[in-house]
Amino acid sequence: MIERPPSQPILLVTGLSGAGKSTVLKTLEDLGWEVVDNLPLVLLDRLLDAPLPAGAGEGSQPLAIGIGARTRDFDPDHIVRRITDLRERHGLDVGTLFLDCSGAELERRYSETRRRHPLALDRPANDGIARERELLQPLRDFANRLIDTTDLTANALAQQVRDLFARETPGEPTLAVMSFGFSRGLPRGADLVFDMRFLRNPHWVPTLRPGTGLDPDVAAYVASDPAYDEALERIEGLLLLLLPRYRAEGKSYVTVAIGCTGGRHRSVHVAQRIATRLQSAGFSPTVFHRDLGAAPQDSLVGKPAGA
Repeated sequence: MIERPPSQPILLVTGLSGAGKSTVLKTLEDLGWEVVDNLPLVLLDRLLDAPLPAGAGEGSQPLAIGIGARTRDFDPDHIVRRITDLRERHGLDVGTLFLDCSGAELERRYSETRRRHPLALDRPANDGIARERELLQPLRDFANRLIDTTDLTANALAQQVRDLFARETPGEPTLAVMSFGFSRGLPRGADLVFDMRFLRNPHWVPTLRPGTGLDPDVAAYVASDPAYDEALERIEGLLLLLLPRYRAEGKSYVTVAIGCTGGRHRSVHVAQRIATRLQSAGFSPTVFHRDLGAAPQDSLVGKPAGA
């Protein structure tokens, strides 16, 4: 028997692979939603029956469930029937968000990231895209919300999600913290740019080079730089001073860009740390790493001082 409070919003997030489901779920999580991705449908009732997370209140925390073609026992028609049943028989507030995207743009994204489409592991990506589009058509027709991400960056998609689902005071700016590599150009639309190239570079430590700023050993190496603590404290203090001023001026969104040479080590770690500090201060930043998936290139990084 499903015991979720009827007033608790539940959102099914689905759509074409590569259209931005991960960005949407991460943004909802930053907004305080409980997020579960790729849940086998057979476990849906068990999830809804489970006690709410500690501190969620009387059913006040909304729930987002990510489902796609890679979900075990995926069946669009069954999902439509199940959602209808949850609404009509159990009175639950269940919505469906479908993420669409043009085939040409999805092909470009898969080519750029060198990832294989999950439904075309041994064939061209456009074959998988066409097959998935046909498979998901019942969910697209059924969804009560649709976002076409063809012309949206990850930051712009996160902003749309915040506009649709954020419960904070209207006018709160959308905040993004991103990492990038200067060797691949400055990010477009960045409001504040901080350069981390003064920190020692893990790229020149053979055991650390294959890793990223998300790895504990790389993060520890960056944080051990003598200038690290004071520099980060000053940068975080500046952001805590400026962000309320941007809000007061009615700015709709603010992007803080953290750069290093290649965009894989120092900037990634520092962006994560700054986002954590801002979260502890009551902000809800979206974090993304522009160049994390790029292959290391020694010719772009250059030699360390004294080499």
